[in-house]
Amino acid sequence: MELVGAVEVIGRNALDRELTSWADRRNAGDWIDEAPLDPRGKQDVAKAAERAARGGSRDRHDRLVAELSFGFWRYLVGSRYHASLWVPDLHRAFPHGPVDLRTRRAEVERRMHRLHLTRNRAAHHEPIHQRDLRRDLDAALELLGWIHPVAAEWAADTTSLRAVLDARPSD
Repeated sequence: MELVGAVEVIGRNALDRELTSWADRRNAGDWIDEAPLDPRGKQDVAKAAERAARGGSRDRHDRLVAELSFGFWRYLVGSRYHASLWVPDLHRAFPHGPVDLRTRRAEVERRMHRLHLTRNRAAHHEPIHQRDLRRDLDAALELLGWIHPVAAEWAADTTSLRAVLDARPSD
């Protein structure tokens, strides 16, 4: 959970930075209001805005970004946004990923999907002991490395998952 939380926060901040750049180049307002989101994306933003409004008077943008779920960010790197958001800007959130932008998007989406699934299962106390958790760990660290190598090093040094997996009883 701790590692996926780090991936979520670091990933959403990188995507938010690139979406803000996207809006700035278009002389648009906040990307949250201007991005070409499909109905599901707009619904996620509306729900996040509702939750953020209950939280007080902090900056609207920052509150909304914090309230957007990992599922929203995972959905945002999907193929539906390849031409409208990924190619012009979102790919820059993962500058150390595969060179080919189509491959990079697909690989980011695949890793985010894997981590989202693992996180949801763990959060709902569903069994994850039969998952390949080392592969999940590698996917998380690789994704962080595509955002920023130092973030991946930090996560690798601070996560307890590797030690837990090493101490796991074998069959």
